[in-house]
Amino acid sequence: MLEILFELLAELLFQVLGEVLVELGLQSLAQPFRKQPNVWLAVLGYALLGALLGALSLWLFPSHFTREGWPRLANLVFTPVLAGFAMTLLGRWRARRGDTVLRIDRFACGYLFALTVAVVRFNFAS
Repeated sequence: MLEILFELLAELLFQVLGEVLVELGLQSLAQPFRKQPNVWLAVLGYALLGALLGALSLWLFPSHFTREGWPRLANLVFTPVLAGFAMTLLGRWRARRGDTVLRIDRFACGYLFALTVAVVRFNFAS
């Protein structure tokens, strides 16, 4: 049981780390532009970036972090939710500091990004 919790934690940390790295890159790109992009374009962008990170992760980590069966399915369902909450907390922290808050700092976009990473890994990891 402890091993399963460790596996789920590894997946969560991987997805949150990926989101933080993407956010840092987006923060630097967004600085010159103050106008918010179209919501649907942002959603499409986060889904594509998540799929790209998922594909890149297969190159670095070709095997699943979780075992077959319900742990892998639980990872697909719960890890993106936890990653979305983590991004929400990061967004609140950034807002309190007076930093620019991007859409990925909100639950829905953080969840979508992590979900696309998880779906790619769920379907294509060995």
